[in-house]
Amino acid sequence: MRSFFPAESYKEAHSNGLNPQSWLQIERGKLPKLSSHPSSSSIESLVKVPQPAILPFFKPADYVQVLAQIHEELESCPPQERSNLFLLQYQVFRGLGEAKLMRRSLQGAWQKANTVHEKIIFGAWLKYEKQEEVLIADLLANCGKCAKEFAPVDIASHLPFDVGSEGRMTNENHISQNVTFVIGNEKITCDRQKISELSAPFNAMLKGYFSESLSSTIDLSENNISPLGMKAVSDFSLTGSLIDVPPNLLLEILVFANKYCCEKLKDACDRRLASLVSSKEDAVELMEYALDEHSTVLAASCLQVLLRDLPNCLNDIRVVEIFVHANRQQLAVMVGPGVFSLFCFLSEVSMNLNSSSDTTAHILERLVEFAENDKQRLLALHQLGCVRLLRKEYDEARSLFEGAATAGHIYSVAGLARLDYMNGDKLLSYEKLSSVISSVTPLGWMYQERSLYCDSDKRWEDLEKASNLDPTLIYPYMYRTATLMRMQNAQAALAEINRILGFKLSLECLEIRFFIHLALEDYKAALCDVQTILTLRSDYRMFEGRVAASQLCTLVREHVERWTTADCWARLYDCWSAVDDIGSLSVIYQMLESDAAKGVLYFRQSLLLLRLSCPEAAMRSLQLARQHASSEHERLVYEGWILYDTGHYEEGLRKAEESISIKRSFEAFFLKAYALADSSTDPSYSSTVISLLEDALKCPSDNLRKGQALNNLGSVYVDCGKLDLAADCYINALKIRHTRAHHGLARVHCLKNDKAAAYMEMTELIKKAKNNASAYEKRSEYCDREQAKADLEMVTRLDPLRVYPYRYRAAVLMDNHKEEEAIAELSRAIAFKADLHLLHLRAAFHEHKEDVLGALRDCRAALSVDPNHQEMLELHSRVNSHEP
Repeated sequence: MRSFFPAESYKEAHSNGLNPQSWLQIERGKLPKLSSHPSSSSIESLVKVPQPAILPFFKPADYVQVLAQIHEELESCPPQERSNLFLLQYQVFRGLGEAKLMRRSLQGAWQKANTVHEKIIFGAWLKYEKQEEVLIADLLANCGKCAKEFAPVDIASHLPFDVGSEGRMTNENHISQNVTFVIGNEKITCDRQKISELSAPFNAMLKGYFSESLSSTIDLSENNISPLGMKAVSDFSLTGSLIDVPPNLLLEILVFANKYCCEKLKDACDRRLASLVSSKEDAVELMEYALDEHSTVLAASCLQVLLRDLPNCLNDIRVVEIFVHANRQQLAVMVGPGVFSLFCFLSEVSMNLNSSSDTTAHILERLVEFAENDKQRLLALHQLGCVRLLRKEYDEARSLFEGAATAGHIYSVAGLARLDYMNGDKLLSYEKLSSVISSVTPLGWMYQERSLYCDSDKRWEDLEKASNLDPTLIYPYMYRTATLMRMQNAQAALAEINRILGFKLSLECLEIRFFIHLALEDYKAALCDVQTILTLRSDYRMFEGRVAASQLCTLVREHVERWTTADCWARLYDCWSAVDDIGSLSVIYQMLESDAAKGVLYFRQSLLLLRLSCPEAAMRSLQLARQHASSEHERLVYEGWILYDTGHYEEGLRKAEESISIKRSFEAFFLKAYALADSSTDPSYSSTVISLLEDALKCPSDNLRKGQALNNLGSVYVDCGKLDLAADCYINALKIRHTRAHHGLARVHCLKNDKAAAYMEMTELIKKAKNNASAYEKRSEYCDREQAKADLEMVTRLDPLRVYPYRYRAAVLMDNHKEEEAIAELSRAIAFKADLHLLHLRAAFHEHKEDVLGALRDCRAALSVDPNHQEMLELHSRVNSHEP
């Protein structure tokens, strides 16, 4: 039988700590027999943790200060600099992994674009970032609404013709009304006056002091214009139009107009050609003419078509060569002052396609070439350094990382340390990171990087510090898990990897947990993990990319008893009630493989993915739900949710109403009630929402969704002050095992001044829910301060990304006049999470301390996160008035 990989790879596999026997077992349709015993090479080959990558991101030592500087500059800079500042803001948020904020910064760059070229670049960038949301543009178009950033720019209207550039002259000393141009054997008779008005050279030729001004016949045979071309020029001189001229003649006329400085003719030709660019092939063919003839409208039109075809067009070498080989003058024609923005966009797309490709390297070389300031330069140098490192071009990588570090990018030191380690100087790598740690306020990545150059005990210590400073880093959890497995402590390893999976759904961590479950021969749990992996990414590959996850899923399933459809629904009900979102995803994945109604299941899947903070995967599931809808009214509901989830509330509401007009269904009424409740602040709408939810409950549905409707109905009753009715809803929801209703019932008890009952209600939720960080957080509101502190410490252990515990602890410290400790508590979370509320509170604390500069910095950074937050704007205005 053929081996899983070629024979020459066996040596490489052994050198990487991999066990080829495991591959053979998988190839033969068997799971490798694993053991958690430390002498087992199989578990070490499977639970293998690669070094964390040097990320090609801008990661300043103090991102808050950088955001504040950007905000300050945006308040006073000239219009032409705003887009570049929003682009820098985008890069900061990219380094923080804040996808929503990244997109909003791009939106800001697009809105504040000062040139048509910037409008094209950032519009195409937004389209690229939202490529999975193309359906939304179609839905909006059907609703009579256009997503502006998806629409092509009307370039011609942004580049008006400069009438003063025609430079035509008038001289009344002319001999005849007509002039005949001879081209080969053909004669074209033209109006001398009209032709002379095309340009200063023609005016001098036909009405000036040249000999041609006295001639009625002029030979143009050597001027690269055909008789048909000259006839079209003559017609243009009379009508000012090229509307019926074919493209090949337009190109000929463009060259002719440029040669004779016929600016109006050239502009008309430029615009007519630009209007004909509709495909990549058109753009590639015409861009060369546009650059050679300095045709700005045509060049911009070609650029727009190419950028809107990303990422596909970067697979065409002709397109790559246009961008990579264009000189400065040609780029000025193509993109005006937006050259750095262009290559920034292209480099991101190319890195997403293949970080180590020649194309990526060439584009980043151009990014370095066109960097205009230190921030742009350090970003470009660091990104190119990362690519050179991947390509094993180590000397070039070192030079680039050194340049970026010299320009002020501390994170580039991590790249230098990695190169020193590759050269065998582990101590120098350690010393470089130690120097960074001692020179600035340490960040999690610094300890993570230094840990790579430590012995095991010291490495563990550094990785604990890394996790404390930045719990979003996954490498420390993975390393500790692998180490515990090697120590024959599978249960401790499982607990360690579960720590991060409790708040961050990482594919790499799910993969490690899958292998631990295999080692424990817990095939049900292993199947759950691999099915969750496939839900998040259907093409995911394991064993360092060597084996498709779907193949392992098939092998594991042979060790697990098959469930009937009834078993699956019962299991889904159990997982949903236990607030086990990963378990629920796994069951739905299995159900989707059967002949069940897929639209409903994909919709449930999207709800779970939203709970797990996977919005992109959730949107994909919603689109699949729409694609597999069994009826028109069901499809309309899913379209309504797609529109609602992307901020188009009114359009989502209309879809719900359209669905109801076809058939009264639970989901249509639920969507309409949800959209109405969430998008309106009018208290009178409450009765309408109540009526809609009651209508929903009268329609057929399963208890999973009815429990949610009862829960929502209870919330509306609470908002209306109808506490007894609310309690009835929550109790009825609990009767059908909607566990989250404990939360609402606790709120009712609290509003009835029975905090003890509220506390007990939340305790019941904590006991039942697998994911219970939010339950601990809510319970903290119903107990004394000491117990609240204990609950919130538990929240931070379970989910360190939840910000309320940090704010609460900081407020308690301020009440006790421990101002520095309060600010430190907030700073602890701000270091890894750009959160408006944390920044707002810290700004208020700085104001209380009369630290105007600190308060102003935090205000500006917070307004970078949410520029329209009213309280933040008021605080910023107040603090700004006291600035020295």
